Amino acid sequence: MSKLLEVKDLAIYFDTYQAEVQAVRGVSFELDEKETLAIVGESGSGKSVTAQSLMRLTPMPPGKFAGGSILFNGEDLTKKSESQMESIRGKDISMIFQDPMTSLNPTMTIGKQIAEGLIKHQNMSKKEAHNRGVELLKLVGIPNPEKRINQYPHEYSGGMRQRAMIAIALACNPKVLIADEPTTALDVTIQAQILDLMRDLQQKTGTAIILITHDLGVVANAASRVAVMYGGKIVETGNVDEIFYNPKHPYTWGLLSSMPKINNGEEELQAIPGSPPDLADPPKGCPFVARCPYAMKLCENHMPEYTNLSDTQKTACWLLDERAPEVEPPESAIVGGAKVHG
Repeated sequence: MSKLLEVKDLAIYFDTYQAEVQAVRGVSFELDEKETLAIVGESGSGKSVTAQSLMRLTPMPPGKFAGGSILFNGEDLTKKSESQMESIRGKDISMIFQDPMTSLNPTMTIGKQIAEGLIKHQNMSKKEAHNRGVELLKLVGIPNPEKRINQYPHEYSGGMRQRAMIAIALACNPKVLIADEPTTALDVTIQAQILDLMRDLQQKTGTAIILITHDLGVVANAASRVAVMYGGKIVETGNVDEIFYNPKHPYTWGLLSSMPKINNGEEELQAIPGSPPDLADPPKGCPFVARCPYAMKLCENHMPEYTNLSDTQKTACWLLDERAPEVEPPESAIVGGAKVHG
């Protein structure tokens, strides 16, 4: 399977009145054709900034590329001009934003918003774009698309607006679809429908998906590979089975432990103590050091290198060093039950 996207040592900083905020600090990952990569982590971990930077949507200034590269089909997007990026956005790389009500234009019909990309990137006439818009609304499960295409966003329900956003994003058959928290504002039933829709459309179109989320339940149902992000860095990557059944980073354990569990009819919810690091003054060592119950002196001043645990899983944690003590992950963190050997 060939690589569509290669992100290497990406760094995105923001200049603020108080200090320089290092939102993304040396992030690297790859995306293959037709796969779904989930990037997970708490709010403030750098997920959305990473996603937006792939389309050069991060405001520059106050944001800036502080290092690294974004290779799409072998070409570095960080070197592209704005006019060059305009020909890529929507056509080759598209994005579903978190809140469709703030992303959709309230003054334009859904049909016109779908047609914009088709006219610009596919050189369609208005009639051809309208007809294609009807097909797309039908494809994403909008009932009575011939009527709905002429309606405005406020006339759609929340779930229908999200479906319309997906139709707009898929209009030009992009090679990469970025979905930034696409189900956050929806109830559980509609969430499941949207995820089913994305899987079905991926099978039909072959689009690769980057799914940004903090919801591990969504990850389990939608992703093939996972990157766990914290404090502007990726601390662990692996396929879904490795992350859920054999996680190695204490932050991944914390995320898995915080998933709601029902015991004796009562829902239990565990939280990770403490707060994420201040990225205006990030830790010198492991970003999770202040909240990690297993932290050692070494963790404070030295960022661990990645340990390759398999062809698909790697983790940045000093507990995997041969000199580290053996640690038992909490039972709440994994299904399979695996020890971390130092």
